[in-house]
Formats: sequence, structure tokens, C-alpha cells
Amino acid sequence: MALVTTKQLLLDAQKGGYAVGAFNVENMEMVQAVVAAAEELKSPVIMQTTPSTVKYADLAYFYANVKTAAQKANVPVVMHLDHGNCFELAMQALRVGYTSIMIDGSHDSFEDNIAVTKAVVDACHPSDVPVEAELGKVGGKEDDLDGGEGGGYTVPSEALEFVNATGIDSLAVAIGTAHGVYKGVPKLDVNRLSEIREVVSIPLVLHGTSGVPDEAVRECIKRGICKVNYATDLRIAFTKGVQEVLQANPETIDPKKYNARGRDYVKQYVMEKIEVCKSVGKA
Repeated sequence: MALVTTKQLLLDAQKGGYAVGAFNVENMEMVQAVVAAAEELKSPVIMQTTPSTVKYADLAYFYANVKTAAQKANVPVVMHLDHGNCFELAMQALRVGYTSIMIDGSHDSFEDNIAVTKAVVDACHPSDVPVEAELGKVGGKEDDLDGGEGGGYTVPSEALEFVNATGIDSLAVAIGTAHGVYKGVPKLDVNRLSEIREVVSIPLVLHGTSGVPDEAVRECIKRGICKVNYATDLRIAFTKGVQEVLQANPETIDPKKYNARGRDYVKQYVMEKIEVCKSVGKA
């Protein structure tokens, strides 16, 4: 089927008490793995790319991969720009055909975050493309995403003001998660999440979820999270598969041989997280 937007998918998730998994993809095999997992479990799915990923190739390359996979799939598939770092990149993704856009102004002042986010919303909504934004700072470092030490948790009253001022469709909140690999078990401020949910009616998003215990993710979904992002652990899974093949057969020169094992490992991981998100059978 054709690519869809996150708009109705996340509203359905919000109403149904589940979340939609959003998985960062880096190559064709990861795209294939995510779609295969979603089809097997009959789940909607979101695939996304960060600024560093599209810098490696470009927006059109990744869009073409995901569009092709979506057209062959029998479940809803979204192509999402993750952590769009400027208005210009957001507009490039919109023009290429991305069906969901994130603009991340969380490192700017509150006022500047509102300004750039509203500009993206005003540009995307006429094309019925929903916009995600972030308030507060998700810590850690992954690719070009540097959240520092974190600690800039989302303030509920500011979240309400931000949503009303920008007209965004979903909000990524900072409650203690971080990008990249955790040094210990993250401690999430789930009570803060509940307080945000009480004042903000739009779907909420959890970033930096690789490495967060599944039970903690389930609790966040109970408290209003409708989209859960996974990135680092997909890379780890793919790399593990490739390394296994090359270590067992160092003479292997056919990329299809080791990439296929990486694809299998990513599919298994994605299936596990779709189960955690409780979106099985929701396609």
C-alpha cells in the first residue's frame, strides 16, 4: 500500500492504549527487516532517518527504499524524518515525499523552539503532513545528536503552552531517556509523564528507548506514550549478524551473505519491540 502519515496511526494508538514502534533504518536490509516484522505481526510501523543518516546518502535514497517496501506491504508504513535539525531539512524531506516530519528545536530557547516549530507546522499542514516536535532535552549522544548530560526535563505547563502555540501533531517528551548506549539502567520520571498527559491532549512520543527495560516502556505507554523510537539497538543487532558470518567465514566476499544475517537479527529485534508496544494485530 502507499505510504501513510502518522496522524491517524497515533490517534488510533492513543485511543487504543498502545504505541506504534518507530525504527531508524540505515540501509535496504534494515528497511526490509522492519517491514517483514510488521507484516508478520500485522502491525503498523514507522521507519525514520536522522540528519546524519541522510547525510550519508540523501533523503531520496532512503525515501525510495521505504516507499518501495511500503508499496509491497500489506500493513501501514510511515516515512518519518527523525530529529530534523533545521527548517531547510524539514522542507527538503517534505518535498521528497516523507509522510511525517520532526523538527527538533529543543536545543534552542523556548521561544525559538516555538518559532521554528510553528514555521514547519505552517509549511507541512497544507499538505496534510503531521509534525512532531521536542520539548525538554533527551540526553546522550548518537550520530550528530548530542543531548549532553540531559536533565532538561519537559515541564508540563510549558508543554501545554508549546502545543497551543505551535499546532504540532505529536510531542516528544524528556523524562529521563537518552540517545545511544546507556551506562546503567535509566530511571524514568513516569509521574512527570502522567502530569504532561493531563494537560496535553495530542499523542506523546518517547525517544532514546534502546536499552530501556521493556516493563518501563509498557508503563510509559499506559501513561500516554503513543510512539516509541528505537535506533541504537537496531544497529547493534545488524552488526552482530554481520560479525557472526565474517568471524565464522572470514573468506566471505558476498555482501548478501552477511547482510542477510544482519537483516534476520534486525527483524527479530523489531518483532520483540512491536510486542512491547502492543501494536500486534492493529494494522
